[in-house]
Amino acid sequence: MIEKQTSSTTRLKQRQVRLRRSERGQSLMEFALSFTIFVLLLAAAVDLGRMFLSYVAVREAAEEGAIYGSFNPADTGGIEARTRTSSSTPVDLADVGLVAVNVGYLGDACAGNGLQVTVTYSFSLTMPLIGMILGTQDFPLAATATSTVLAPPCP
Repeated sequence: MIEKQTSSTTRLKQRQVRLRRSERGQSLMEFALSFTIFVLLLAAAVDLGRMFLSYVAVREAAEEGAIYGSFNPADTGGIEARTRTSSSTPVDLADVGLVAVNVGYLGDACAGNGLQVTVTYSFSLTMPLIGMILGTQDFPLAATATSTVLAPPCP
């Protein structure tokens, strides 16, 4: 009787070992799938954070150009130069190929009228897989700042 119990106990233990081995493979597969999805989400969050930081730099550059233009509205070259030199990180605003600066007037270039400075930047994702999922690797970021011209007085 004791031999029957030990042999059945041994068989039971062998089954448990086999089940544990098969569960290890399943656990490894679940970990691989979840880890891949986690890394993809992390990469998307990093790129989204970089995109937001770049947008803030573009918006502040447009505001800097609009503030300069409110005192010197006729100096479009100076407005563009002030916009491009306002920051070099995270966006290199001096790069003419990636950053476009447009100056527009709402009326004449004299006191009381408006001035608009628009800065457009082509943002590139760092993770190619995310670009494949979204269908593009480059995203245009644009910011417009409007200011009232303070000087010179209108004729």
